[in-house]
Amino acid sequence: MTDQETNTESPQLSVQDLASAVQVIDLCSQRGAFQGSELEAVGALRGRLQTFVQANTAATENEETENE
Repeated sequence: MTDQETNTESPQLSVQDLASAVQVIDLCSQRGAFQGSELEAVGALRGRLQTFVQANTAATENEETENE
């Protein structure tokens, strides 16, 4: 058996992890880590991540408000 076969837990990714990825993209961009030809793809990815984070953060906040 391999380590993967014995690991019963599936990988987890949280909204906070995605928010951190957006911050990493912003930091890399500020430091000039991307070439001009890469900016469109990086910007598109950042936009999708940010939209997902905002939508899921708003949903979580709405659920918390309803439960109070």
